Amino acid sequence: MGHEARPVGQLWVEDEKGRVRMPDPVRTAAVRAVLITSVTLIQAMVAFFCSVTGSWLAFPLTVTAVGSIVVATWSVLDVWITRQVWRQRNGVVSEPSSTARRLRRERRREERAEGHALSEAA
Repeated sequence: MGHEARPVGQLWVEDEKGRVRMPDPVRTAAVRAVLITSVTLIQAMVAFFCSVTGSWLAFPLTVTAVGSIVVATWSVLDVWITRQVWRQRNGVVSEPSSTARRLRRERRREERAEGHALSEAA
């Protein structure tokens, strides 16, 4: 049903071209953001339950949960900022179109022809 037969002993089949791996700084920021966000959600949930039960911990937990929400928001923005900075510093990998390649070849030919003409004239 659409599955390719694989040889015995092979655990998986490699895809021809998978997703491009995130750069290390971006991955680090993303992991940090996930951890901070998950801790913030747990903290907010505990603050809510303490408020419902009328515990004396409700107020301090609510104040720290609000602070954690600010930090979690910054950590998520940090992923986006880190990604943009990485792209600016390292450039975006792209493949030139056939038109761009043809124009570049023509430009090189013209430059070579000019160079040969200058060297022959000298």
